Amino acid sequence: MLPETVGVFPGYLEGEFVYVAPPLAGALTNLAVSRGAEVAPGQLLFELERESEAAAVREAEQRLAQAKARLEDLTKGRRPSEIASLEAQLQRAKANLRLSNLELERRSKLIESKVISPEELDSAASRRDADQAQVASLSADLETARLGAREDEVKAAEADVLAANAARSRARWALNQKSQSAPVRARVQDTLFRQGEFVAAGQPVVSLLPPENIKARFFAPQTQLSAFKPGTPILISVDGMPAPLRATVSYISSQAEFTPPVIYSKENRAKLVFMIEAVFAPGQASLKPGQPVDVRLAP
Repeated sequence: MLPETVGVFPGYLEGEFVYVAPPLAGALTNLAVSRGAEVAPGQLLFELERESEAAAVREAEQRLAQAKARLEDLTKGRRPSEIASLEAQLQRAKANLRLSNLELERRSKLIESKVISPEELDSAASRRDADQAQVASLSADLETARLGAREDEVKAAEADVLAANAARSRARWALNQKSQSAPVRARVQDTLFRQGEFVAAGQPVVSLLPPENIKARFFAPQTQLSAFKPGTPILISVDGMPAPLRATVSYISSQAEFTPPVIYSKENRAKLVFMIEAVFAPGQASLKPGQPVDVRLAP
């Protein structure tokens, strides 16, 4: 049951502003909005000087291209001309090996007839062994050239590509942060810098007030506090509007205003005031923070 004295409660409109600030510092080169303007989501608000960030993006893109080229070069093996050169060297070594084998066979027959000395036979055998080793060496080099780089080199090159790609993403993020757009539909409440001024990182440049961020704040004595709870419908009268606006209680302060937290007498309890906030239904008329209002309980 509501208290008999429930009636009209004075209050005012309060706005919760959205302060748009750049995460990086720089000189303000373009202030694209003015106070009182209505902005849509994604609309440009301001831009800062960003030549160094643009240069960082170009450098990161070039480093990424270099890393990708190195990785591609390692995975595809040597160039065709290098492989052709190794193949030619291998064919020449095989031809030399055939001649060495023939020479060794002839000297082996001559040693039986004692036409040559044992030293000459040993020399032919050594030449044949050297040619055989040369063929084996060139065959291994050719196989390696066709396979490409070692696995650990390829993995290192892949890691370089990932690192370069991350650096490019970081550089692009920094470049994009030098311009800020409206996150929601709102009215520009204030602009805090002029074009040409230096803006520190995290310093707001524009303050926005979305329509849904305007709320009513009023005060009720503790003797009538039981009439309100979150979700209670109320009517709010604003000067200059022909009909009251509908709103809903969203918050009730847990502590009394303007009075110390002591044990109260009956006389003091009559002076306790609690702050209450209410939000408006969507589509209400344009409201301004600071406007005085009168609040009543909805029938």
